[in-house]
Amino acid sequence: MTTQSDLDLARNVIRTEREALEKLEQAIGPSMEQAVNAILATDRHVIVAGVGKSGHIGQKIAASLASTGTPSFFLHPTEASHGDLGMIVPGSVVIAISYSGESRELIDLLRYCKGNAIPLIGMTRARESTLGRYADVLLEMPTVPEACPNGLAPTSSTTMALALGDALTIVLMARRGFSREDFGSRHPGGKLGRTLQTAGDYVNDQTDPLPLTGSDASFAQLVIAVSEGRKGCVGIVDGNGQLIGMVTDGDLRRAMLAGRTEAGALEVMTPHPRTIDPAARMMTVIKSFSENRISNAFVVDEAGKPLGLIDMKDLLAEGYV
Repeated sequence: MTTQSDLDLARNVIRTEREALEKLEQAIGPSMEQAVNAILATDRHVIVAGVGKSGHIGQKIAASLASTGTPSFFLHPTEASHGDLGMIVPGSVVIAISYSGESRELIDLLRYCKGNAIPLIGMTRARESTLGRYADVLLEMPTVPEACPNGLAPTSSTTMALALGDALTIVLMARRGFSREDFGSRHPGGKLGRTLQTAGDYVNDQTDPLPLTGSDASFAQLVIAVSEGRKGCVGIVDGNGQLIGMVTDGDLRRAMLAGRTEAGALEVMTPHPRTIDPAARMMTVIKSFSENRISNAFVVDEAGKPLGLIDMKDLLAEGYV
C-alpha cells in the first residue's frame, strides 16, 4: 500500500533531478559548440564510452546520434582494453562519460586517444579529474546531490548525462539540417518511419493484383471484381490503362436498391475519383483518409495509371494507424 511518505520520497526524487537539470542548463557554455564542431569536422564514427550506469547512458547517446545523422557506436572500456581499441581509427571522435572522472576502466582508452591524436570529448563534473585533464573538449556537469537517499546510486548525475547527450544530438541535427525524411529513412521499422514513407514506396511492396476492370464491364462483372479484389472497390480504367473511375461496394448496393442491375461500369462508377501522388507521405495520406472519411484510394503515376491501392483496413492491420 502506498503511503504518503512514499509519495513524498518519489516527488523529492523528481524535484532533485529537476534542480540538477536546471543547474546543467545554466552550465552549458562554449564547450558545447566546440564539441559540435569537433564532431562535424570528421567523416568517421563518433565512439561513446562509459562504464556502469554511465555506460547505459552512453549506449543511448550513441543510438540517438546514429539515428539522427551522426554515425556512432558504443564501446565498452573493458573490451577496449582487450583489443577493441582497434575500432578507434584516425579521424574518429570519442565521447567518454564519467561523473567522477576517475573510472579506472577508462584509463587505457584515454591514454590511447591521447597517444593517437584522437579528439576526446569528456563528460564529467570534475575538471581536474583524470578524464577532465585528458579531454580535448570538456562538457562539464555541475556537482549536484544524487536523488538516492544514501547519496550513492547514480540518479541526478545520469539524468544530467542523458540530457547533455540529447542536447549535443539535437544541436548536431540542426547543424546538419537533418530532416523528418532523413529521420524516417533511418526508422523504417517504427510507426513514425512508416508514416514518413512515401505512398509509392508503400505500394511497391504490394504483391496482390490490383482490383481493376475495363470501362465496358457489366454490373455482374463489377460485382465479381469487387468480391475477388477483397478491398471493397474496383478501379475502372480506359483503353490506355488510365484510371477514369472507381466503383465501391456501396455504389453496387445503391444501384441494386435502385433496380439498376443492368447498368455498366460507366454508369455506376464515381468518375475522377480521389487519387494519391506516389510522392505523398503516408502520414499525409492517413490524415486525408481520416478527414475525408475515405476507406481507400489508388496511387497513380503522372500518366494517371494505377500503381497500387492504399486501403485503410490494411493500414490498421499493418500498424500505420
